[in-house]
Amino acid sequence: MSDQSPEFTIGIEEEYLLVDRDSFALAEAPDGLMEACAAELQDQVAPEFLKCQIEIGTKVCRTVGEAREDLKRLRACVSHHAAQHNLAPIAASCHPFSDWRDQAHTQKDRYNTLSSDLAGVVQRMLICGMHVHVGIENPDRRIDLMNQLTYFLPHLLALSCSSPFWQGHDTGLASYRLSVFDNLPRTGLPPRMNSFGEFERSVEALTDLGVIEDSSKIWWDLRPSSKFPTLESRICDVQPRLEHTLTLAALIQSLTRMLWRLAQHNQRWRIYDSFLLAENRWRAQRYGTSKGLIDFGRGEIVPFDALLEEIYALIGEDAAFFDATAEIETAREMMATETSSGRQRAAYKQAMANGDDADAALRAVVQHLIDEFHADL
Repeated sequence: MSDQSPEFTIGIEEEYLLVDRDSFALAEAPDGLMEACAAELQDQVAPEFLKCQIEIGTKVCRTVGEAREDLKRLRACVSHHAAQHNLAPIAASCHPFSDWRDQAHTQKDRYNTLSSDLAGVVQRMLICGMHVHVGIENPDRRIDLMNQLTYFLPHLLALSCSSPFWQGHDTGLASYRLSVFDNLPRTGLPPRMNSFGEFERSVEALTDLGVIEDSSKIWWDLRPSSKFPTLESRICDVQPRLEHTLTLAALIQSLTRMLWRLAQHNQRWRIYDSFLLAENRWRAQRYGTSKGLIDFGRGEIVPFDALLEEIYALIGEDAAFFDATAEIETAREMMATETSSGRQRAAYKQAMANGDDADAALRAVVQHLIDEFHADL
């Protein structure tokens, strides 16, 4: 396979939950909020499946430095207009205590179809994620890099975990979001494919039957985008902190370039069976960064800090190419607190130690998430 260097541009999409500033419970986005955001951000903001959600997307950016300014503008806009309705956005993949049964989905053709097709499964979709697009113009190269980048998806998930609570209970998981999302069809790790043509034929087998309209209904953790010439990473929980979003985006961008760089020397990352990689995906979902992941080459479980140092060594040249060394090194800070899930549990524990009951402690977690959302603005 021969192609020129991909552009490796990035685009970041984030989904936020809207909470009432007094009760800290979820609240529906009023029409005025969506209209004000759309007037300022145009097509960079949109309603999401549930009325308590709002989605933003950056412009196409060359580096995370460029993405930072756009993402900061988007977050600040949503926060400003939400405040006019006594609401605040939080960027966590699950709300600590609100009940999915109390939420209504947005009246939009796409969402009405989802609700009809997926029935009770989709009703529990009170979850938010972040997606990172990396520009790769050659379709076959997109598939080749998808096959190899899949190995690192558990590592990215482990760093991103932000959903330890569900319906007012500590689930014991670092990312409960995936437990909810995996109930949908066509989710999980992407299958290994030999070409973009094979991917297209697989999609056509379903679209020709009318099972799905297009490839946007394929929700793998990593997929060729249905709209853009990009490889779209969907594995990560959304990040309360803007800077942590940028760290994950920089890691994804740099890992993708590193794998392309290997190909220029007739090398490639070893591809393992999805059965094995799914074990690491589960470990990341359950433990975040606290218990390590399996290194299948060594045949042992390796602490996550050691794995992170190995990743740094692999992508140092690529991080420098994108002027993203500082952002990538922030991953050490994320690890030190066991990611957002660890910080949320710490906020809950501190509130209980201060004499709060369980309900008040959960509200304290939401306040913590509001504070983190605004920390980098």
